[in-house]
Amino acid sequence: MTVQTLGGTLSVSVKWRLARLRAMSAREIGFRVARALRARAESVGLGWANPPAASGESGRAWVDTLPRDFDARPYTQAADQILSGRFDVFSLRAASLGFPPKWNVDPKTGTRAPLLFGKSLDYRDTRVVGDIKHLWEINRHHELVTLAQAWHLTGEERYLEACRTLLESWLDECPYPLGANWCSSLEHAFRLVNWTFAWHLLGGDSSPLWQGEEGAAFRPRWLNGIYQHCHFIAGHLSRHSSANNHLIGEATGLFIASTTWPMWRDAADWQRSSRRELEREACEQTCTDGVNKEQAIWYHQAVAEMLLVAGLLARANDRDFSATYWQRLEAMLEFIASIMDAGGHVPSFGDADDAVLTRLDPMSRDVFRSLLASGAVLFGRPEFKHKAGGLDAKTHWLFGDAAAARFADLDGDTDGLPIRRAFAQGGYYVLGRDFETPREVRVVADAGALGYLSIAAHGHADALSFTLSAGGSELLVDPGTYTYAAGRWREYFRGTAAHNTVRIDRSDQSVYGGSFLWLRHAQARVEEFEVSETRERLVAHHDGYERLADPVRHRRAWGFDLARTVLTVVDELACQGRHEAEWFWHFGPGCEVSVGDNCLTARCGNALLTMKFPPALRCRLVAGSEHAPLGWYSRTMDAKVPIVTAVMDTAVNGDARFQFDLQLQFASDAPSAAGAQLAGSRA
Repeated sequence: MTVQTLGGTLSVSVKWRLARLRAMSAREIGFRVARALRARAESVGLGWANPPAASGESGRAWVDTLPRDFDARPYTQAADQILSGRFDVFSLRAASLGFPPKWNVDPKTGTRAPLLFGKSLDYRDTRVVGDIKHLWEINRHHELVTLAQAWHLTGEERYLEACRTLLESWLDECPYPLGANWCSSLEHAFRLVNWTFAWHLLGGDSSPLWQGEEGAAFRPRWLNGIYQHCHFIAGHLSRHSSANNHLIGEATGLFIASTTWPMWRDAADWQRSSRRELEREACEQTCTDGVNKEQAIWYHQAVAEMLLVAGLLARANDRDFSATYWQRLEAMLEFIASIMDAGGHVPSFGDADDAVLTRLDPMSRDVFRSLLASGAVLFGRPEFKHKAGGLDAKTHWLFGDAAAARFADLDGDTDGLPIRRAFAQGGYYVLGRDFETPREVRVVADAGALGYLSIAAHGHADALSFTLSAGGSELLVDPGTYTYAAGRWREYFRGTAAHNTVRIDRSDQSVYGGSFLWLRHAQARVEEFEVSETRERLVAHHDGYERLADPVRHRRAWGFDLARTVLTVVDELACQGRHEAEWFWHFGPGCEVSVGDNCLTARCGNALLTMKFPPALRCRLVAGSEHAPLGWYSRTMDAKVPIVTAVMDTAVNGDARFQFDLQLQFASDAPSAAGAQLAGSRA
């Protein structure tokens, strides 16, 4: 069988392709050539999956007894919204897509992706597929799980039938191996995980879904689709410079599917190989201190979720992972607990795409606290319980109805928080005082690598940046990601100007090569980190601007005086010639900012920040600039809001030193200037 392809259409620039080649080793180039030849053979039908008849029973669910102790109304309300054809897709809330939706149509742009051979489709080309992130999101089948939960809790047949309708329509409209839903192994993996949860929630081998003539025909059809998904992933694992969270996700999907459906001879091989991948990559992609090497906090939690769900299913089916695997997961959760402030905020360092492995709680998007709640139950950690704030519904689904009692039995105070202050391998450091109290001051400094592997796909040019919160209110923030679409917004949010650090000669610290590609990586090095009862100090430098004709080394020292609650930031620029230096200070949403003579003030919640800066610097406040992007904050994919950004600049000629004194005060300080200033600003 011959499948139509896009032929010679050039949808990605030659410049990008050459840049991507520069990030590859000779071995990887050979691997990519072999993959391309294989794809060409597959386009004419060679090597396609040929599903044999499934035999035997499915594996056990992730928990001995599926939980039922829930209020069913939130799940039926969410399911009814789906049945009415309204879907939440990133910033699109209750988008009218119909039920079932058109699986090959991008919900954002309305572009219909063609049913060509999947591996030949250029999913980066918006003219062909629209916004692929939005198209793929509805095809991950989170909504299938919600419908299955509604049936599990109520037994209402309409939810059961809706599951079959959704799956049959997808199998009809997305035939193997055609279209945008047959070009990415990671997307197959996400679908398989959600299919696994739905399978068990619908009753597994004993589901009424298989009853009658229609049900008897549907079961093998779905199983054939599962086999094709597994076959596709096994043959198209991410390797070399692409072997980041994608590889862990692909291995997670393949392991979970082959464990849930061990019904073919190939399943045993898939399970062994994917389990081996997970064991290796859990340690390869995560430092021993628990920091994921992609240097992107969202993907840190995404990988942790993958390891958690795969691990629970492995244990339930007597295929447990090693102690090292679980230790690495626990360390990842310790990192999250350590950088989360008293208000539950986690810095947005690196890329974030809002993707979740499975949406067991359709009402909540607090993925970090959810992970900590699960970690509290799994590892018996009262510190995690405190940071989680309560038992969430997702943890309840994962650990069963007994989870609430296990969570409640965890006792402990907050004396052990933050769990750690220094993550030397990952490059993150925590400074501050009065942690976990209304008077908390927390600084999270980034002196880590740009990202993982040669392309550092999800890293941002943020060396020596930091965030600052007081009393749980965000004062200085990392502005986030906003979009993955190529263009000025992607370049801005990844660039140095979108971070609380110094930019030289209007150039990023690292050399941009594409939306998921850095050609030259700034390297940061920590010189000193010291914590005492009265003072804390961190010193680091990076070499990103040493590539300039006249090299510049940026060295930053953070000094925190606990008694005075003053953070001193000293920037040293070592060079010989003349350069333009710019500082960017991004204030959190809701901050009220004003600037005077060599002094800037920012108020947020109960906290007041007063920053004294060198008189040599010019200072201007920018909010919501569209033409030259600046002054924006993005908490979620595809959505941004204006924030105040202070831009300070000057020319340097040779070595220079600049000191910034950041005084933190609270309205409750009495008597104090803070109380008067806050009262005056409210008036």
